[in-house]
Amino acid sequence: MSLNANELKPFKSDGCSLFPDGTFNQQKLWLACCVAHDFDYWQGGTAMQREQSDARLKQCVKEVGEPIIASMMLAGVRVGGSPYLPTPFRWGYGWPYPRGYKVLSESERQQVEHAVRNVKLEQYFMPKTIKQ
Repeated sequence: MSLNANELKPFKSDGCSLFPDGTFNQQKLWLACCVAHDFDYWQGGTAMQREQSDARLKQCVKEVGEPIIASMMLAGVRVGGSPYLPTPFRWGYGWPYPRGYKVLSESERQQVEHAVRNVKLEQYFMPKTIKQ
């Protein structure tokens, strides 16, 4: 399937990307923060929207009781989440690379709204069943 410059890929999250999803004892402690952050990054938008998303990630991780981790994560996403790097976790990763920063058009917003209907968030939070 080939995508043109205006086709949004289905939402996928890798959790906290290159960072743990939680502590040793609470392995998914801030996973929900990262999935929400990935949702923002998937759809992309302006530089200001990215700054706001990153601030929400920091606040979310801080609220689960990890202010030092929150600051470390903020530094990581500010450096590694640039839309100009061809990474699978860059700002606007749902759109074909390169996209950069830009306001979503009405058509693009409609694609996001349509794609949201098919997102199954439980796959990120439910324990994986072991096949026997």
